[in-house]
Order: sequence, then C-alpha cells, then structure tokens
Amino acid sequence: MVDSYQILQEQYEKLLEEYIGQKDEQGLYQGQQFSKKVLENQISPEEMVSLHLDIIEGWYPDIPSGLRDSFEFLLEVMIGYGLAYQEHQSLKDRQKELESEIDVAANMQQTFLPAAKPEVQGLDLGVLTMPASKMSGDYYHFVKDENDCIGLAIADIIGKGVPAALCMSMIKYAMESLPEQRLQPGGLLENLNRVVEQNVASNMFITMMYGSYDPRFHTFHYSGAGHEPGFYYNAQTDEFEELYAKGMVLGVTREASFREYKKDVAPGDIIVLLSDGVTECRTEEGFIEQEVITSLIRANMHKSAQEIVECVFYELEKLQGFQLRDDFTLMILRREV
Repeated sequence: MVDSYQILQEQYEKLLEEYIGQKDEQGLYQGQQFSKKVLENQISPEEMVSLHLDIIEGWYPDIPSGLRDSFEFLLEVMIGYGLAYQEHQSLKDRQKELESEIDVAANMQQTFLPAAKPEVQGLDLGVLTMPASKMSGDYYHFVKDENDCIGLAIADIIGKGVPAALCMSMIKYAMESLPEQRLQPGGLLENLNRVVEQNVASNMFITMMYGSYDPRFHTFHYSGAGHEPGFYYNAQTDEFEELYAKGMVLGVTREASFREYKKDVAPGDIIVLLSDGVTECRTEEGFIEQEVITSLIRANMHKSAQEIVECVFYELEKLQGFQLRDDFTLMILRREV
C-alpha cells in the first residue's frame, strides 16, 4: 500500500506541476482522470488534501502560515466529508440491494399470474394487469375444468412490496389446492377466507371477486369478498348494470360466509371484473365517473375482448397523464353472438 501511495504521489505531483506550468484544459482533464486512480486505491479525501499540501510545502517551504492553516482547516473539513460520503455510499449500496430484492419479488409475482388464457368455444376473454410501481397488489386467476367451465378470480391485496408478493403466492396455491371447490364461488371464498385468517397479518387485507361460467347453460355464478363491483352489459337492452356481490373482506373473521349470485348470460352479454385502480382513476379534476369506463367499453365493443381491455387501459392512462396512481387490472368475458 505504501508503494502504491508513493507512486500516486509522484504521478499527482507531475500532473500538478504540468498544469501550473501550462494552465490548459488538457491539464484539467488529466486531473479528472487521475481521480479514478484515487478511487481505485481507496484514497480518502483528507489523504488527498494532505498529499497536495505536502507537495506544495516541498515546492514552497516559506509559504505563509495563513495559507498553511487554511489547508489544515480544509483537511478537517474533508475528514467530515469523507465520513459523510462513506455513509452516503453505504446507503446507496443498501438501496441497490433493496431494489434488487424488489426486482426478484416483482419477477416472482409474474410467475403467479396465468401463463395463458383458457379457450372455450363461444367465449371471448380478455385481461390486462399493470402495476403502478414495480410491485403490484393486484392478482387474477383462471381455471378450466373438464366441462369447459371457467373459474375467474380477481383480487386486490391491500399492501405493497415483498409482503404482498408472498401473500399473493399463498392465495395462488391455496386456490389451486381446492379443486373440488374451484367452480363454486361461495364455497371457494369460505375456504380461502380460513386460509387467509390463519396466515395473513392483521394489517393486511385481501378483497376478491370470484365467478364461474358454465358454457353448457350459459350461467355465471359469482361471489364477492369486499371487492370492487364489476359491470354486466345486457346486449338486449344495451345497458350496463353494476355487478355487485356483498361479502366481507377475506381474513377478518374465520366464520365468514359468502352469498352466491347468478346471471343468465345471453349472446353478446359482457361480464366485466376489475380492481379499484380502474374505477378510482384520478385526474386533475378528481376521480372519474363510472360512466367513463362503461362508455369506453361501449365505444370499443366491435373489437375483441383483449383489444377492449387494452383500449380502456390506454384511454384511462392518458387521462392520468400516463402516470398510474394505483394498480390496474381489467378482465372482460363476452358470450359471442
């Protein structure tokens, strides 16, 4: 370490001497490049000031005492600066480590979502989810049984970051471990509620809407657990109505029960499930009205279900200045004509 320090001292003295003699931009550039060597050799700011002072005193033994004192003062300032800089670097390293962990959790979240949409003849299904930040609190799930019945779930975890990702994984595997209940909305939510009540912290909440569509009878059964109401479009009357399902948030009490609702789905009818990031879209004027969402769906009905959700997302994102304030998830199921 002593040898490398001496080498640096000699190099710095040469560069300083050249700059004082020529005072050009090249000399300043060489000084900037030399700072990289200082960092590589872990030379502290106060050591650099001391090195500079040693060189100046070697050149000018009779420098005024006031100037020497000013260097001593600068040396003390650099000692404090060096300590603060080290602390700052430590915090930056910790931040990078945390961001890396968040990236891992965000990638893990993506594996929890279905890799593909189920395909059933006569049904058109579209879904889009977009986190407001790296981590999302929204979750959706599909399942199809041997009779082509489709189970649809959309959930909102009131919490962010790694805990939300872990909670999401628990929901996914809990739902998949209950195959006999998966297409019975009320029964599934009751079982899932007991799992959440036992395993989720009291400061975290989960809302969910779960429904099952039977293409043999064209019926949609659904239940809700404190989740944002969806919409139902009646093609015959050309009207939207709220798809409301009363139910308690998951995990509040072990003995919660969930009422099951039913809709007979006619050709052209549309089922819309969503998270509150859709209905609580905020602009400079405040929250948008639900009619804005239904009008956007109506305006794009000639398109496929997937194109509809993508168009609605784009228009709502544009209303917010392309800055999402909450996680966005929108799911549309349409019985084809």
